[in-house]
Amino acid sequence: MLTIENLCQHFPELSSEVADSILAAPRARRCAILSEHLGISPATAAARLAARFRTPYVEQVTLSPDAAKKIPVRLVHEYQCLPAATAVVDDEQIALVTNWPSDGRMDAWVLALTGKRPVWSIAPPDAVDAAIAEHFGVGSGTLDSAELDKLGVEGDAEEAEDENAAIIRFINEIVAKAASDRATDIHFEPQKDTLIIRYRIDGNLVPVRLPENLVQFQAALISRLKIMARLNISERRRPQDGRIHFRHGTDDIDIRVSTLPTLYGESVSLRLLGAKTTPLSISDLGFLRDDEARIVHQIERPHGIILVTGPTGSGKSTTLNAFLRRILRPELRIMTVEDPVEYEVPTVNQTQVQSEIGLTFASVLRSILRQDPDVIMVGEIRDRETADIAIRASLTGHLVLSTLHTNDAAGALTRLTDMGIEPFLIASSVELIIAQRLVRRLCARCAASVEKRREDVLPFLTALGIPHEVAADVETVHEPAGCEYCRGIGYKGRVGIFEILPVSEAVHDQIVNRVSSREIHEQALREGMRTLQRCGWEQVKRGVTTLAEIMAYAEKFED
Repeated sequence: MLTIENLCQHFPELSSEVADSILAAPRARRCAILSEHLGISPATAAARLAARFRTPYVEQVTLSPDAAKKIPVRLVHEYQCLPAATAVVDDEQIALVTNWPSDGRMDAWVLALTGKRPVWSIAPPDAVDAAIAEHFGVGSGTLDSAELDKLGVEGDAEEAEDENAAIIRFINEIVAKAASDRATDIHFEPQKDTLIIRYRIDGNLVPVRLPENLVQFQAALISRLKIMARLNISERRRPQDGRIHFRHGTDDIDIRVSTLPTLYGESVSLRLLGAKTTPLSISDLGFLRDDEARIVHQIERPHGIILVTGPTGSGKSTTLNAFLRRILRPELRIMTVEDPVEYEVPTVNQTQVQSEIGLTFASVLRSILRQDPDVIMVGEIRDRETADIAIRASLTGHLVLSTLHTNDAAGALTRLTDMGIEPFLIASSVELIIAQRLVRRLCARCAASVEKRREDVLPFLTALGIPHEVAADVETVHEPAGCEYCRGIGYKGRVGIFEILPVSEAVHDQIVNRVSSREIHEQALREGMRTLQRCGWEQVKRGVTTLAEIMAYAEKFED
């Protein structure tokens, strides 16, 4: 058995107190804690463990074909070990890979449950976690407890307490896994004979592999989520909304919860707002160089309105946050009203809307104007009152940043007119409009450069409405390949596609004359505005994304 003395002997950098805390932690966390104290990556820590304990080290976990049949699920999760195709063994042995050196207790359990002696290898904890989730399902060890088989059968108080604890652990594992995979949403979807859980990662829905017996825990899982969100668990006929505060490692995640009655039970959607710990700069968003210069010039001005438009989930809040961080300096008083506060910005006074007590965008905005602000950020302009106050604030010497839900940049101007705002006020206050979408970013580690003939590219340009001349100098484009880092997908993260419309004198006159958004759009094109499609093509030329990805979003770019 690995002791404090053994660990300190192999790693003299560790004190006995630190070694004790490592061994007291769950096996799944030990290697990560060791790496933190040694100041190295978990993979490097795993390699050093393997060398010190004379155990083979593997960077990738390759499972044997019938892995799930070789070892009980509970043993997989309890000891973080998997049947691996990494060693040559005989009929009396079983090859296992883990993220922490084995001890006598582990060997005894493996021998008792499989009838074979284990032959161990050590792999990085991330690789082991990913393999367990892929082949055995997220939370499968939690819900495989024997006492949970009695769910729905009357039992004593101790059994009920164990059952509740397992449900809580399962929910925590689902959310923690989503946070680790950079998911923005988690959907619990009840079906006739099963419960489906899906993550939205980089804009796409990804099914989560789950235990086969999950459906029998459906009611308990939904009830637990409602309790965490402080919702009425006895109300199943009406939609409900709530919030959950979740801590994942050192990160705080704010989760918006929405329930909706469906044919086979309540569907629950969780929106994870944990990006506040990883804010982006303007350069990180993916702006082309000249567009970035135009935006920086505009946000440095002392007054006017800058609008960011796009559908839900297109990254508008992230863009506004990057703008605030760009102009952040001691001599400016910056105030925001948001629903919810997705990013915490140091020295900025941020207010969260609470409509249930009358704290709306309009009411907060009126109060903000009495707080002597220089810059105001309004999370969203939803109604005429908010729009009217924002416009008047810009006309009295404030820089106002906000968002609108419109399909393109020109549509924001007519949307304000539809709200009842006088066109001359819109034309005099709005300085810049940015429409944006998000497309998947090619994995930086495995993107492949592919030679393309001009004739192969032209059909894509035609479909996107882009002049063929832009492909005159294009010889290669990049395509997704797939590697361990991106889990074989070929994409990792997302990048913005932007349409930037400055309110020029010609556009100013069109707004006053109440022309259509299409006419404004055409005037902006004559003045050099790039469409979303054209910006997407420029990102393809830069090797940031692919033609297929731009085509997949082409319908969303349509006016």
